[in-house]
Amino acid sequence: MAMQTVLNRKLLVITGKGGVGKTTIAAAVGMAAAATGRRTIVVEVGQESRLPSLFGVTAPQQGVETRLQEGLSSISIDPDRALLEWLQALGGRVSGRVLASSGTFQYFAAAAPGAKELIAMVKIWQLTRGGGRGTRSGGYELVVLDAPATGHALGMLNSPQTFGAIARVGPIAGYTRQIQQLLETPSHTAYVAVALATEMAVTEVLELQAGLQRQLGRDLEAVVVNALLPRRFTARELARIESLGDVPSAPQTAQQAAIRSAIQAARAVHDRARFQHNQLARLRRRSFDVVPVPFLWGEELGLAAVAGIAKRLEQRL
Repeated sequence: MAMQTVLNRKLLVITGKGGVGKTTIAAAVGMAAAATGRRTIVVEVGQESRLPSLFGVTAPQQGVETRLQEGLSSISIDPDRALLEWLQALGGRVSGRVLASSGTFQYFAAAAPGAKELIAMVKIWQLTRGGGRGTRSGGYELVVLDAPATGHALGMLNSPQTFGAIARVGPIAGYTRQIQQLLETPSHTAYVAVALATEMAVTEVLELQAGLQRQLGRDLEAVVVNALLPRRFTARELARIESLGDVPSAPQTAQQAAIRSAIQAARAVHDRARFQHNQLARLRRRSFDVVPVPFLWGEELGLAAVAGIAKRLEQRL
């Protein structure tokens, strides 16, 4: 029997420290999965919907599935809006605007910990089962969740337990049990961290791993280390480069000044790359499956660059 890959699940949760490129990696993972023939949707959490613009598609309304390319779609789910829509459904003819301004929404959100996160998770769970209310297509083989940053992501993943302690009967209680089962089952859900090769980002990966074990009894399947600089020189090569600067300090020609500037730049790049690779070693010592993604030079990361990352991830995940 072949080993199950990370992409061969119902749900793939991607999280990590803020600002490490989670959305870029989520888009690349979605492209990689679609390239293998798996019908995939990437779920963004929050008010923004960034993926359609990356793919040159008109931004849709909140909560509407959008086709990005063959076999790949996206949707944006705002937990506050999801909870408001759910309360509106319970309230019958009460409009969302009236409900939001009445204070009921804020009161319920404060009185029921994890409620809005749970309703968002219900929508994600429905996508793994072939769509839900308000979806146009459904039938996805993989749902890639571009989760919030680590702390909020753990809170979202813990919402079935948090809210389940309050709602023990009824349809919501049924949802909590089914979502919890989805999140805890290794053959159904995988967890991937995204990090930069910095001390803080790697520390947050370790905290994420501890949180997953504590809440769900699960481990990270892989850690994608983004924007990794190559190690261009060995220590011996750097010493030879630095020896080129052994010239009298004065008078100094323009050529000698340029050489010294180049030597300083080489030293800075070498030191930064060495530090980054030390952080990689820190992850590997903890037995994580580390997937390095090289730093891409350019003013902005376009679709072609994301497609290149997707090919690398397809081979490693």
